[in-house]
Amino acid sequence: MNDSLDAARAAINLAITPTRQDEEKMIEKFKEKGIMGAAVDVGGDAVSQTHIIIERAIIAARKSGIIKECPYQDGVVAGAAREAQGQIISKAVGLNGGGKVAVCRAGEHISVCIFMSVGMMYLNEVLIGLGHRVIGQG
Repeated sequence: MNDSLDAARAAINLAITPTRQDEEKMIEKFKEKGIMGAAVDVGGDAVSQTHIIIERAIIAARKSGIIKECPYQDGVVAGAAREAQGQIISKAVGLNGGGKVAVCRAGEHISVCIFMSVGMMYLNEVLIGLGHRVIGQG
C-alpha cells in the first residue's frame, strides 16, 4: 500500500462524484480501506474565492475527523488546497465556476483535489488540481 498514491486517488475519485449520495457511498468504502474522506461544493469567481475554497477544505477536514483543530494541521490542508488551486488558476482567471473540493487522508498523507467547471454561458472548461502534503500521525 502506498499511502500517498491512495490519498491522491481517493481525493480525485471523491471530487468527481456526480451526486451527494455517490459521495457518501464512496466515503464509506474508503473507511473500509483505512482512508478518511470529505468533500464540499464550491462556486463563484474562481480567483476571488481562493480563501473560501481553502477555508471550506479545512472545515470539511475538521468535521470529518481527517484533521484536528490546530494551526499545524489546518496549515497542512491549506497548503494542499492552495497547491491544487494553483494548478487551475491560470485557466480560471476572470471566470465563474462550480465544482467540488475533496480532502482525503491515508496514513500520514493528505491530498486535496479541486474539480470544477469554469466559463461563460455554455462555453465551459473543466479543470482539476491536486495538492499533497504529509502530516504527522499525532
